[in-house]
Amino acid sequence: MNATYKTIVSGCLEFGNARSYEQVLKLYLHRTENYYRNDILLKAEEVFQEDTFILSIPRYIKECPEKSWKNTLNMLEYMAEYAIAGDLKAWVIQDGKIIDQRVIEPAGDKSATQAFIQGRAMVKTKGLEEEAMNALNRAIEKFERNALAYERRGYVNYRLRNYDDAMYDFTKSIDINPNMPDAYWGRANTRVKKNDIQGALEDLEQAIAKSIPHQPIYWSARRLKGELHLGLSEFEKAIFELKLVTNRQFKEDDPNYKWQPNVFFNYGKALCEIGQYTDAVKVYNNMMGFNVQREYTPSKADQLFSRGVARQKAGESGYVNDIKEAAGLGSKKAAAMLKAIA
Repeated sequence: MNATYKTIVSGCLEFGNARSYEQVLKLYLHRTENYYRNDILLKAEEVFQEDTFILSIPRYIKECPEKSWKNTLNMLEYMAEYAIAGDLKAWVIQDGKIIDQRVIEPAGDKSATQAFIQGRAMVKTKGLEEEAMNALNRAIEKFERNALAYERRGYVNYRLRNYDDAMYDFTKSIDINPNMPDAYWGRANTRVKKNDIQGALEDLEQAIAKSIPHQPIYWSARRLKGELHLGLSEFEKAIFELKLVTNRQFKEDDPNYKWQPNVFFNYGKALCEIGQYTDAVKVYNNMMGFNVQREYTPSKADQLFSRGVARQKAGESGYVNDIKEAAGLGSKKAAAMLKAIA
């Protein structure tokens, strides 16, 4: 009996002009019929958009046999050879585990494509912001509909604290491709810097809706959304988001792993705000299991003090040990509390 797999594909490929688009469409139809014998998951009329010269897959989910998804991904990789911009992300899942994961994108010698690849690589290195900006500017000048280039340039502007420019870039990226979660994530963070919290929450909702739980950005968006709800004293909403993130097991190379102490800390705080102290103690206990050293991680003193307060309000007699240890680590709040209960 042939095994079945769950295939998820999302993204778009830009072909730039009518001539290239028509060439690719003919190739797709020809290969579907003659090379793959129609064993392709995506029909041409479902994904090709003549008005914008793109192949667009907002979200495709299908149970299928192995041959079908291999044919489909191979076809999409072939189509990417003719594209000028864009990308497709694909996941193949069996029994809840990813067995294949691909990013399909143009890698040809077109100047717009190469400028984007160069700029994207430079974005990863602090100190190369100007060089990255220049390369991304070239990519956009060569091909104005490059949503990924706008998103990456938006990130550079965000890092340089050019928040108005970052807003423009992220919004432009969304206008071109409204199905890419990264641009919503970037704009949400920019809105936070501009103190537009409601706008940030709306963008985070979109980032969640446009991504899947197999992507780190899905959980990053839920984490930040929970933090913003907590800041607005919307404790039940904060608990909903933060509980989901704390229930997720992240590998150490996942960008969400380093944020886990913050998530548990804020989750415990939200539980305390609604009087669920026993549950908060359990959350704080789990928080202590992470050995993460980073600038924004709550200090050990703050972690111990928060757990100590929760333990006191939960009626646990051992709370004083946490308060003493927090005071010893320099917590002024803990020192004042010790003096008050002495």
